[in-house]
Amino acid sequence: MIPSMAAAPAPPVAPPPAWARVAAHVAVASTVPSSLWRVALAVGVPLGISERELLEDYHSPGWGTLYMIGLSVLVELAAYMTMGLVRPWGEVVPRWIPFIGGKGVRPWAAVIPAAVGAAIVTLLWWSQLAVMMFVTYEEPAPHGGYRALFYACYAPLLLWGPLLAAVTVSYHRRHRSGRRSAAR
Repeated sequence: MIPSMAAAPAPPVAPPPAWARVAAHVAVASTVPSSLWRVALAVGVPLGISERELLEDYHSPGWGTLYMIGLSVLVELAAYMTMGLVRPWGEVVPRWIPFIGGKGVRPWAAVIPAAVGAAIVTLLWWSQLAVMMFVTYEEPAPHGGYRALFYACYAPLLLWGPLLAAVTVSYHRRHRSGRRSAAR
């Protein structure tokens, strides 16, 4: 008789706490305003930036348009991956994905990329804040009231990294405690 090659089912894992679900949603939402700002610029809405500045600094219209739209899509997809830490598809790969659909997600395969991502986006956006606050330079675009709108659109990005880190820790703890209880 040949032993079964099927992997043992994963031990049950506690559902994510309510605060982690809320934090994941806020992390995803924190990227939307800046993406909308970039897409508006990409399609030609001036937002306090002259046509000359738009062309010279952002290369829009032109390849800069594709870059800004592509960056916005990439940021939204990356942020949406946070939801996998609090949703079932973060524990079992959806069946529609070829070759790996229906298989369990190893916790380290979610925790390591999420932790690295949290560190990167936290460092990126908090360092940008430090540069804006402490480095003196010429008055950049956007001008006028659009500057306040710019800051309002980009300020939520400061939440993305810390919230992703918190949700990642929650995911790790839930999966670690699930393995411990199964071992007993």
